[in-house]
Amino acid sequence: MKGILGLLLCAAALLTGQSTAAGQDTLQVTTILNEPYTMTKGSGLEGYCVDLMSVLAKKLGLKYQMRLVKDGRYGRQDATGYWNGMVGEVVRGEADLAVADLTLTAGREAALELTKPFIQTGLSFIMRRDLLAPQTAYSDLLSPFSTHVWVGILVSYLLTSLCLYLVTRISPQEWAGPQVEESSFSLPHSFWYIAGALTLQGAGPHPKSVSGRIISAIWWLFSIVLLATYFSRVSAWLKSDQSHVSIQSFEDLARQDLIDFGTVDGGSSLAFFKTSQNPVYRSIYAHMERRKSLVTSMEEGIRRVQEGNFAFIGEAVSLDLAAVRYCDLVRCPQVVGMRSYGIAAPLGSPLVKNLSTAILQLSESGELDYLRSKWWASACMAPGDQGSPLSPATLKGLFLLLALGLGAGFIMALLELLAKARTHAKDHKKSCCSVLSSELSQRLSGNAEKSAEEPLEKNKA
Repeated sequence: MKGILGLLLCAAALLTGQSTAAGQDTLQVTTILNEPYTMTKGSGLEGYCVDLMSVLAKKLGLKYQMRLVKDGRYGRQDATGYWNGMVGEVVRGEADLAVADLTLTAGREAALELTKPFIQTGLSFIMRRDLLAPQTAYSDLLSPFSTHVWVGILVSYLLTSLCLYLVTRISPQEWAGPQVEESSFSLPHSFWYIAGALTLQGAGPHPKSVSGRIISAIWWLFSIVLLATYFSRVSAWLKSDQSHVSIQSFEDLARQDLIDFGTVDGGSSLAFFKTSQNPVYRSIYAHMERRKSLVTSMEEGIRRVQEGNFAFIGEAVSLDLAAVRYCDLVRCPQVVGMRSYGIAAPLGSPLVKNLSTAILQLSESGELDYLRSKWWASACMAPGDQGSPLSPATLKGLFLLLALGLGAGFIMALLELLAKARTHAKDHKKSCCSVLSSELSQRLSGNAEKSAEEPLEKNKA
């Protein structure tokens, strides 16, 4: 009986030891909420870092449990040497790994083991698009219309000039005929007349026929609407540009006082400006300390940017996501203080080498690029920029009106010539079709000789 009891106790102890060992094999991974790296999804988590840890665990055969950091901070060391945030949890052994957009810094490198970076980035700032003055160029005068619209205007000009030239030659009300007088509407004059109408100047002589006046009137209407649209957009652009601030760099940001700016309190971005020897960066840090413009999270910073008169400083890769999610925001093109994101582990951890090797393999295979394209949206989720050039679809009604006017003028010219041909055929007992064909041939060819079969009437002075 005692032997059986001893066997049961040994079995229980063995099972307990196996359970403890299994529990030790499950890594405790700490992370922090920051879109798109880690986000909540129901009772679980999702995001770039969640997928990255899943791929690494599958590649290395690891078991892990991912949870959020308790104090919601990345990690900062105070005067007593105490680390808070994710860094503190790893240092104190409360977590085996910290997987997040955790910047590699000298201070953290001394307290932790850090893997090879999985993202390279730098510091920049983001602000509202309507507060940022765009860089001007000579081509800005063409910006109210898109390239396709300008091409459409050029094609419309050429077609209208050619149509006016043909109509003034076909219509007997405009031109009696090649053997009677020389046409006042030559091809160069037609181009000059249409160009003058486009600039609202006009150039004589003007069309006398109904068909020519239809084309002239429809082109004048087209020109007036087109010019009114163009100048209204140019005027709005010039007025809005006066309220913009020309900020293209951190130096521009430091020199102005109209827009406040800040970064996440306790983050590596703040430490960069605090420890920098660059006078521009030092003045930026002094401004943030003096104005108390620091925020507790990136979400708060983006919200303040959207409210207006605030620029948020942070990692460029995170700001790029905000810029494509909210189209009213734009990131500064300048990037300074290049840094990297890596996975943190306790000093002496044997996992670091294997994780670094796996990260390099994922980078070489394109897996990291795939994760980046998955979680960084490529299209805006907010309404587009209202100052974008007008597209052909916006002005399609105007171009359609011009096309109908040209068609109506051309048809009217043919009807005018047909009426004359019928009268001439009736008076001379000729076929209307033959007279019409002869008239068209002479008018379009400009032949001044009379047809033997069909004498033409002379113009009565």
